[in-house]
Amino acid sequence: LSFIGLILLIPVFLILAILVKLDSKGPVFFRQVRVTTYGKPFRIFKFRTMVNNADKIGTQVTTKGDTRITKVGKALRGCRLDELPQLLNILSGDMTFVGTRPEVEKYVAHYTDEMKATLLLPAGVTSRASIEYKDEDKLLESAENADQVYIEQILPEKMKYNLQSIKNFNFIEDLKTLFRTVLAVLGKDYN
Repeated sequence: LSFIGLILLIPVFLILAILVKLDSKGPVFFRQVRVTTYGKPFRIFKFRTMVNNADKIGTQVTTKGDTRITKVGKALRGCRLDELPQLLNILSGDMTFVGTRPEVEKYVAHYTDEMKATLLLPAGVTSRASIEYKDEDKLLESAENADQVYIEQILPEKMKYNLQSIKNFNFIEDLKTLFRTVLAVLGKDYN
């Protein structure tokens, strides 16, 4: 399915790549080391939505009004089009359509033993936690230390959803999650 999606989306990829390049200097894709099955590191593909090398400036989570986000990047993030290149990660076997969103190693280092159970399955492009926390940047906007708030408050709550999803893992639930993701991108609020 990811291969078919990539073929069908070639025109969209080309248009988005041009927009990213015209908006700011740097590569079209953002590549960052994330963690998937059994703690294996891999490089995630995303369209770059921030200034070049933004991950070297400040926190690795995005806060509301983050000045590192480009104009085109803001639009791509709003409709989640920056995530489309993850079809390449699915094709390579590092990710799947539905599963725990892959975290950077810095945050995985804070996983409890229970949270590590989420690493038994491949990371996913979407999940129930992704839907529930689609606007997590708003939760972090007034945080003095966004990393600390993310690690101590948001990550444990997201993991509750991820662990529940593992317990209820089945094809029908994955289809529901995909459908809910589309609705969430279109503006439906599940909170």
